[in-house]
Amino acid sequence: MRRVITRAAAAFLAFAFLAPVALAAEPFPHTGRVLMAAQADVTVPAGEQADLVVVVDGVATIDGTVNTVVTINGSAVLTGADVESIVAIGSDVRLDAGTVVAGNVTTLDSTVHQAADVTLGGEVTDVRASLIAVGAILAPAFILFWIGMGLATIVAGLLLAALASRQVRTAELVIRREPVRTLAVGVLGLVVIPFAAAVLMITVIGAPIGLALLFGVWPLMAFVGYLVAGIWVGEWLLARARPGVVADRPYLAAIIGVLLLQLVAVIPVLGLLAALASLFGFGAVLLVAWRTLMDRPAIAANLPRQTASPVAG
Repeated sequence: MRRVITRAAAAFLAFAFLAPVALAAEPFPHTGRVLMAAQADVTVPAGEQADLVVVVDGVATIDGTVNTVVTINGSAVLTGADVESIVAIGSDVRLDAGTVVAGNVTTLDSTVHQAADVTLGGEVTDVRASLIAVGAILAPAFILFWIGMGLATIVAGLLLAALASRQVRTAELVIRREPVRTLAVGVLGLVVIPFAAAVLMITVIGAPIGLALLFGVWPLMAFVGYLVAGIWVGEWLLARARPGVVADRPYLAAIIGVLLLQLVAVIPVLGLLAALASLFGFGAVLLVAWRTLMDRPAIAANLPRQTASPVAG
């Protein structure tokens, strides 16, 4: 886990920090030489130059001239080197005698050992505080966005319950009576539909259909399947809380089920249950749609008679 976090931080620093710095000041000439290594070492001998040296899980030994040195979960040893800037993430940096760093040494979870006669034009900066500050600013925004998306999804579930309650209950019956087939169709739908869209997009005539299928029909049916799964879960729970009572339209089931899927989805392990329920819903929607297209009954038996619930929902 630590490696994943540090490498993600490295990517962030590379795009958000390194590029602007490189464009802002270029005291060293560029040769176009880039040296990169993972689980290996890189050496730039005295008299040689490189624009960029990136080492992951290794040692960067710099005796020559380098514009930017990046180490991730490794170490950098600079002896008599001329360097513009250094970025160290989860690494150990040693600046030995005669080394000149024209800019900054940027660190995250790293240590820097500096000899007395090292020339440092910038500063040794730990970006941990900056990242925490950015996280503190973005976290509330992400939470509010997640809440907004959740409310929008619940509203979509209520609209589906209002406009297509019979079709939703047909899909629920398909899930209950043909669970294996429904799940299989849901899994196949994740693969077959984008594959068919890709095949269609090979030709000029089929490209619009493929694009519509891939970016319109497929996501829409998957979203409707998610809503169907939520309503199915909500009605399953309500059936145990008040047996024999079936609402004319499953409003309350939509709120309870979709909200439950939203909450479960953010829990790492339980999130798999939400994904599984979504696959059942997606498969049921595909089966009902296919059988309707083929003018076949969506389910063998008739739907149960709906009786209005004395409780709103």
